[in-house]
Amino acid sequence: MAEPRRRDPLGLVRGGEGAITGTVVCAAAIAYSAGYKESIGQLGLVILGTVAVYWIAHLHAVTIGSSLTHQHHPLTALRHAFFETLPIAGASVVPLGVLLVSYLLGADLKTAAWVALIASIGLLTAYSFLAGVRGGLDTWGRIGSAAAGLCLGLLVVALKVALH
Repeated sequence: MAEPRRRDPLGLVRGGEGAITGTVVCAAAIAYSAGYKESIGQLGLVILGTVAVYWIAHLHAVTIGSSLTHQHHPLTALRHAFFETLPIAGASVVPLGVLLVSYLLGADLKTAAWVALIASIGLLTAYSFLAGVRGGLDTWGRIGSAAAGLCLGLLVVALKVALH
């Protein structure tokens, strides 16, 4: 019997690589830009622009790779690549949403950026833990997997601290 399809509109469950990449790119854009932008609108545009450029570059790379490696027609390769890389763009929704909600609830831009970075670290940790669960790791393996995601998030925080 076929496994029931899970709702995953942004591809964050099926597209683990893209979810991790999109979250890190979004967090890095927040970390770098938050100290240099004067408004939430400016910061939002930087985040969306950065994620969009990275997603398009990855979309292009996967399209070309599929055409070269599997000899797919470019349109077939593009259609495949679009759905494969969509989680990169989709993953930015959560940190960007946290940033905006924090700001709308009264946090200043700097605080809202920190809240979004912390949420991003939480996401990276959770994605990594879930990967350990789905990969069949025991408890310590899952904790180790989560710790790897946490360390990746902390690298982004180190970038923020070093730049500001």
